[in-house]
Amino acid sequence: MIQALVLLLLTGNGATATSTNPRLKLSFHNLRMRHGLHTYELERSCCFDSLLLDEERGRLFMGGKNYLASLSLDNISKQDKKIYWPAPVEWREECNWAGKDINAECMNFVKILHLFNRTHLYVCGTGAFHPICGFVEVGQRVEDSVFKLDLKSLEDGKGKSPYDPHHMAASVLAGEELYSGVATDLMGRDFTIFRSLGSRPSIRTEQHDSRWLNEPKFVDVFWIPESENPDDDKIFFFFRETAVEAGQGLGKHTFARIGQICRNDMGGQRSLVNKWTTFLKARLVCAVPGSDGSDTHFDQLRDVFLLPTRDKRNPLLYAVFTTSSTVFKGSAVCVYHMSDIRRAFLGPFAHKEGTNYQWVSYQGRVPYPRPGMCPSKTFGTFSSTKDFPDDVIQFARNHPLMYNSVLPHGQRPIFLQTNVGYTFTRIAVDRVAAADGHYDVLFVGTDIGTVLKVVSVPKDSWQNMEELLLEELQVFKDSSTVTSMQISSKRQQLYLGSRTSISQLPLHRCGIYGKACAECCLARDPYCAWDGTSCTRYMHNTKRRFRRQDVRNGDPNTFCFGDPQRSSVPEKKLYGVEGSSTFLECLPKSLQAQVVWTYQKSSSAPRKEKIQGSWNKSQIFYKWTLLHCDPSYSQLQEELLI
Repeated sequence: MIQALVLLLLTGNGATATSTNPRLKLSFHNLRMRHGLHTYELERSCCFDSLLLDEERGRLFMGGKNYLASLSLDNISKQDKKIYWPAPVEWREECNWAGKDINAECMNFVKILHLFNRTHLYVCGTGAFHPICGFVEVGQRVEDSVFKLDLKSLEDGKGKSPYDPHHMAASVLAGEELYSGVATDLMGRDFTIFRSLGSRPSIRTEQHDSRWLNEPKFVDVFWIPESENPDDDKIFFFFRETAVEAGQGLGKHTFARIGQICRNDMGGQRSLVNKWTTFLKARLVCAVPGSDGSDTHFDQLRDVFLLPTRDKRNPLLYAVFTTSSTVFKGSAVCVYHMSDIRRAFLGPFAHKEGTNYQWVSYQGRVPYPRPGMCPSKTFGTFSSTKDFPDDVIQFARNHPLMYNSVLPHGQRPIFLQTNVGYTFTRIAVDRVAAADGHYDVLFVGTDIGTVLKVVSVPKDSWQNMEELLLEELQVFKDSSTVTSMQISSKRQQLYLGSRTSISQLPLHRCGIYGKACAECCLARDPYCAWDGTSCTRYMHNTKRRFRRQDVRNGDPNTFCFGDPQRSSVPEKKLYGVEGSSTFLECLPKSLQAQVVWTYQKSSSAPRKEKIQGSWNKSQIFYKWTLLHCDPSYSQLQEELLI
């Protein structure tokens, strides 16, 4: 007698932003053997925290301990070029005499990598606690094989590179000027935002003033234009620091910050000489609103990614946060609009007053020109900050902090994970053109060597988004922390650095979603579409009428079967003969789906006895059927007994 068993694949379309299950989870071995993962290791080096993507030359430049390397963007495992750049012996000995570890710290750790012009890079290293910078010739064309450090151009790296390899620093090269957030002393106590190189004078933040910078940890920095007039261009620094405005007597609190300065700031004439006169900072909030009115804050800013838009003045800023809370552990991603950032800097200044010296919104007269505004014809008549009145300079010195915070889009994180055994460390974002709109795909690195691939999709509107965790990928074989990340939309590749190695991975693996239209559609991956025969890369400009893709809803019934009334759950039927054995699938291809088997004795009989993956090891029903599911196997074995 032939019996029928029906498999129902229940998809996870209702997954929330805090879902811990990805649709696919791939190991390092699987990625390397089947899905194009390339790796690069450099003997006697480590700490590949500095990566620089050069699309024009097709190279990935890397900085590590005592080495610079140039790798092919197509395959980082091939055609590498190396420069050995150690610290001089006398510097290493001096470093060792100062009590530092001669093998772990008294080396030259390359921390700064920037494209300087069409033929050279600008590079800086710690130099065994003796920061040093120089120029590397890389040629002008792709076919140029030159990769050479100019030893005659080496210069002091103070104010550009950190002394200590463990200290965080951030910098950006704007034109020929280098803007750095860094500690400028051996002990790591004098933190500054510093301008060097170029023709304008070197300028820094006020020294030893906790109102300006208070034990900061610099994360990233970007050059963003304010208007069509380059005199309005600003540099934005992202960092975290000990908050001066936190509640008294409550201990140290870390706040995430965004700071701004004008590129054309020349310092003051009589006060703040060679100091920033346009420096302002505001708190960067990433928090989950609580039902009781209290928010759960993520204040440990870890990384920021600038996603360009059609308007170069208004990019999106994606930021990764963790929390130092002892109550719970978690990580979050918040996204910020430049309009909200600018609004905070145009709002009230923070001011300390009253008998208890509480921080309040400053209600007095703000001098003209407003502190933080750049001297230009766009917003005034001043041609230089040296022409600013004394009251403007004095106000700027005493009021660097804004009262209003910068809130994220939607007033909450767009993606968060709690109690998952890892924390977020880095982020890169790719804007993907799909059949039903543009989607931002997030690649989030973790401290256990994995990358999470996440896509934002609208629930009922493009203002109300949900995050789908598509993939969890093990990109380093030793589970090293992801410390650097670069993305190439042009080549569709992701490049990642850790303490031990560098990995390269394609942004998509469409073929892994299955060999049916429904499986491809249910994946909801904006990179992928059903082309009539297989799940392949979706090309926005390709006109093929049988392409099928539905990122927004993941509805295969409409897009694959053309029948919106059809059951939304795909079915698979197996027929068994009494006295024989067969295998039933236990684990679905998607970890956000559920497999359910039902038994039907004949075509006219009702379906009975739902059997799910969470059932006990053995279960008897109808007296003649024994079903067995061993968790150590990936399949469910059914034995039909007489």
